[in-house]
Amino acid sequence: MKYDTVIIGAGASGLMCALSAAGRGLKVAVIDHNVSPGNKILVSGNGHCNFTNLDCSHENFVSKNPHFVKSALTNFGPSDFMAMLDKNKLAYEEKESGRMFCRGTARLVVEMLANECLTAGVTFSLGAKVTSLKKADIFEVRCAGAVFTSNSLVIATGGPSFPELGASNFGAGIARQFGISTIETKPALVPLVLGGIDRKTFSILSGVSFRGQVCIGKKTFTDDIMFTHRGLSGPAILQISTFWNSDVRLQIDILPDIDIESQLLAIRNSSGKTMTKNFLSGFIRKSFAKVWCEKNNISEKLADLSNAKIRDIADRLHHWEPVISGTEGINKSHAVNGGVDTSEISSKTMETKKIKGLYFIGEVLDVVGQLGGYNLQWAWSSGAAAGRHVC
Repeated sequence: MKYDTVIIGAGASGLMCALSAAGRGLKVAVIDHNVSPGNKILVSGNGHCNFTNLDCSHENFVSKNPHFVKSALTNFGPSDFMAMLDKNKLAYEEKESGRMFCRGTARLVVEMLANECLTAGVTFSLGAKVTSLKKADIFEVRCAGAVFTSNSLVIATGGPSFPELGASNFGAGIARQFGISTIETKPALVPLVLGGIDRKTFSILSGVSFRGQVCIGKKTFTDDIMFTHRGLSGPAILQISTFWNSDVRLQIDILPDIDIESQLLAIRNSSGKTMTKNFLSGFIRKSFAKVWCEKNNISEKLADLSNAKIRDIADRLHHWEPVISGTEGINKSHAVNGGVDTSEISSKTMETKKIKGLYFIGEVLDVVGQLGGYNLQWAWSSGAAAGRHVC
């Protein structure tokens, strides 16, 4: 069947693109191998859809081209998606750090987008696996038992994170088929694995968390950190993992904003009989304080600590450099670094520069946002950009 635009992928970016294109009067078809749309939307925000962030800017994204996202974000930002929710009378609320969540379930957002698409005349072909695609004068997409032809083709297949939801590197394969360069993907927003003696030492703290500051070079995040049976997780670790590789050093401040050296010096004389590990348990969990003191050979009472020893303790607490052996991999990642090279794509329209009528949007591109609604906002923004320009 002939369409103006065929979109492969019924996720956040694909649905937004379909809605935007159909709203211009185009005949649009959306194909997805999953039997229902918006699977990744459903798991966002623990099922309550962290759909955007009020503080969204290009600085919240990582890409080989850090300016690539600017145009799309400017032309469809957080307020535009909230206007859609308002129109459909879906309640939402702001939580910490500008994060916006639905008050209901994420399924309401998927239903809103799907219903708006259907109202605009979008055709859905779900549970349909693409077996081949090519372009002569027009694009031809073949699925089992069906052939779709179109003037333009939009690839909105996402990245390989969340493979249990059907995610794969299918979109990158399409890019390579058409001679468009890709950047190798690696896990982002992913737990880190401790190596050597650190894994054995801290594995007994699995489930214990604390608020800390993580740093790699000039990139710093302050949020919760949680021990796992293999390493470290929690929001701060997921954020910094996007910038981690085996050539960099990860540093953790266990007590950010606390001058622990001054406190140790001040309390030493008045509470000298207190064990150091017990004093530290006033700032971090008792079990963490115990393991940390054992690892660092600290068994003294406060009264027995010299000034030099106190300075050393403070330095170790503020500049812990755990041994990191790797990440938990794609299966545990929320997103990926890499994807279709943005230098091959128009930042205004999302159309490839080499192949007229071929577009890439959303996670399939070399764009990854921080935690907090940024990746969904990129899906909305890039999908709307392509939807405004396909023909």
